[in-house]
Amino acid sequence: MKENTKEVADYIAANIIGTTKTVLTSEEAARYMGISMSYLYKLTMARKVPHYKSPTGKMCYFNRSELEQWLQSNRVSTDDEVGQKAQEYCMKGGVK
Repeated sequence: MKENTKEVADYIAANIIGTTKTVLTSEEAARYMGISMSYLYKLTMARKVPHYKSPTGKMCYFNRSELEQWLQSNRVSTDDEVGQKAQEYCMKGGVK
């Protein structure tokens, strides 16, 4: 019973830290984004995700608000929005 309670407490603490901290470790960032550590490593090595290196260059850190921006940077339009844009395009007379 005590072990189970400790696991639940650790889980809650980890989730609270991940949503209140501004600077996240790699593990916290991966958990926050819902991806594996190996995929996060690939993203950082390819310089696809914004991140910072520690002064020694051995650790990566992530700004939570920058991660949120990055996660929301590739919005997909709804069918209604695409239809509206097509209608506006046609009303303007198409390509000139």
